[in-house]
Amino acid sequence: MNKLKIYLDNCCYGRPFDDLSQEKVKNEATAKRYIQTLIKFKSIVLYSSFMSFREIKDIPFPSIKEHILDFVKENTSVFISDKNINKVMVLSEEIIKTGIKKKDATHLACSIIAECDYFITTDRRVVNYKTDKIKIINPIEFVEIWRNLT
Repeated sequence: MNKLKIYLDNCCYGRPFDDLSQEKVKNEATAKRYIQTLIKFKSIVLYSSFMSFREIKDIPFPSIKEHILDFVKENTSVFISDKNINKVMVLSEEIIKTGIKKKDATHLACSIIAECDYFITTDRRVVNYKTDKIKIINPIEFVEIWRNLT
């Protein structure tokens, strides 16, 4: 079986640093850490993009920014560079027309162009976006799918 190719939305990287007093947030953070372990052990393949790095660099907390940046740099197997900007922008403009914000649309476009299997996000608006080009799910759903595959 080929390894699953995933793209983590930046909200997933930050989820473990959010207020974990809400059960859903806590469960998503736990699922994201599990996914991170799968990535570290090369059970799944992490894709990231120029947009990932732009957003990570905007994180206002230096220690969190450094932690996330280190993980992404060390574990990204495939990087979608801004050399693909024309293709990304055409597709992201199409996605924006459906109500998705520009940064999220850019992430989605990168993941679709890279032919990822899953786009994983904690953003409800993005999860509700429907396309036949990629499966969009939250971290908890991905862990359930992974467990059923193994």
